[in-house]
Amino acid sequence: MKPAERHPDGDTGTAGTRSVAITSAAAARSYVRSVVGEAWRPATHRAGETAVMDLLLVVSELVANAIRHGGGLAGFEVTLLSEGVRLSVHDYSDAVPSAAYGPGTLPHPHEGSGYGWPLIIRLSREIHIERRREGGKTVTVFVPLM
Repeated sequence: MKPAERHPDGDTGTAGTRSVAITSAAAARSYVRSVVGEAWRPATHRAGETAVMDLLLVVSELVANAIRHGGGLAGFEVTLLSEGVRLSVHDYSDAVPSAAYGPGTLPHPHEGSGYGWPLIIRLSREIHIERRREGGKTVTVFVPLM
């Protein structure tokens, strides 16, 4: 898959932000794995397999949530940073995920919630949710690879 557009990421010394048309969690995982494998080169460390698996789990959950609960996937962006990856997932719903779960806290079974959002909270840093002017929202997270 080729990036739909590339934006320079001037002061981070990274490969930049890549926006790409994604239609499924599997496609998103494959794309992110290829980007990290090809372009992520921190000064002193390479991403370990555990860190990459955590990243791919977050990718899966963000994309699946946008498709299942967000009215569909409106966009997907990957930004490589010196210590990890920033993901931005855009959807069509104004509904914001519950922040009721703290790090390491999982929901009670059968309360209508799954484990995806708590996993995103546990594995990500700097979680931001913003409403989009055209409707819907963007969920942006940073997943460390070091």
